[in-house]
Amino acid sequence: MTDFGEDDFFVASLKGVIAKINPPARIIDITHRLPSFDIKAGSFILFSSYKYFPARTIFLVVVDPGVGTSRKILLAETDNYFFIAPDNGVLSLVLEEEGIRQLREVTNQNYFLPEQSRTFEGRDKMAPAAAWLSRGISCEEFGPEANSYEKYNTEKPQIKRDEIIGHILYIDKFGNLITNIPEGMLKFLQKKTGKKKLSLSIEDMEITSFEQSYSSVKKGELLFLVGSVGLIEIAAKESSAAQRLKIKNGDEVKIAIRSL
Repeated sequence: MTDFGEDDFFVASLKGVIAKINPPARIIDITHRLPSFDIKAGSFILFSSYKYFPARTIFLVVVDPGVGTSRKILLAETDNYFFIAPDNGVLSLVLEEEGIRQLREVTNQNYFLPEQSRTFEGRDKMAPAAAWLSRGISCEEFGPEANSYEKYNTEKPQIKRDEIIGHILYIDKFGNLITNIPEGMLKFLQKKTGKKKLSLSIEDMEITSFEQSYSSVKKGELLFLVGSVGLIEIAAKESSAAQRLKIKNGDEVKIAIRSL
């Protein structure tokens, strides 16, 4: 998964490096169309997709605005998977959810390309490390233990009296606004208040349609619902809620859900 796009030589170079080191390796693209340098978007896309892959899958994640700096390259082994990525917060969401077995800084030159560029560490360091890992090289061989990893700061959703305060986590291609509020928090609020009917407030807009699916409202109408990753999202049927509400990816927005 990268933010390289598909028009240049970048993705092909990574795949070529992996194929040269381990020809039978099966490479599956999550996406190469992440917004450029958008660590938070990368973190969310990875979080939303990784658990559907077979156990022991190696995820190579290159969203790297700090390439060529002193930021580390991480190798994380969790209870189920491996992740190789720059230490810039892109692994924040998955490592919060997965049990970490070990965390390594990838430094061993034996598993890098002989000739290296300061501007393309995805090709020269991360891709070959992932390929060697897929050939059975143990995690310990790649470098020393890392005691911590970079996390980007995001406010956690909170319940305050009879409402939940959250924020927009991601905006998908349909203009749906995916929040960081999990379905379980919504159910907890309903149980706490003893009321089932809910409304949602964002900016100066109040949305009263809490539905099971997009088809429950008229075309263009705003609604909120539990999305496919178990988070509350705001949508406009066959339209863009992001454009309608003038919300942009990365904006900090407070979402209040309160009982009526």
